[in-house]
Amino acid sequence: QVQLVESGGGLVQPGGSLRLSCAASGFIFDRWVLGWFRQAPGKEREGVSYISNADGSTRYANSVLGRFTISRDNAKSTFYLQMNDLKPEDTAIYYCATSTDVTLGLLPYEYDYWGQGTQVTVSS
Repeated sequence: QVQLVESGGGLVQPGGSLRLSCAASGFIFDRWVLGWFRQAPGKEREGVSYISNADGSTRYANSVLGRFTISRDNAKSTFYLQMNDLKPEDTAIYYCATSTDVTLGLLPYEYDYWGQGTQVTVSS
């Protein structure tokens, strides 16, 4: 069965960095699209970034463009979200997700499987 397990969340000061990891199992990793989403209290879940299965192309939400980087290591069946210059508005639960195919890439309904989430808090 498909499993996704996030790690790497925590408390960080504004301007700091964190790297989230998502370890995957139960599917052919290099054939699936991988995405990161987040949900802040009282808000809807939003797409942060995704990386394709075909050519490794990536897409980012405007709010994180230039600060976050998504990557994948097919040999380890793990993908990552490097987050730099973190801001208080980045505070949320971050989820990784996977899908066999997507059209837009940053819409939650396009993804079939989800991790349990990891809390990221940006505060001084």
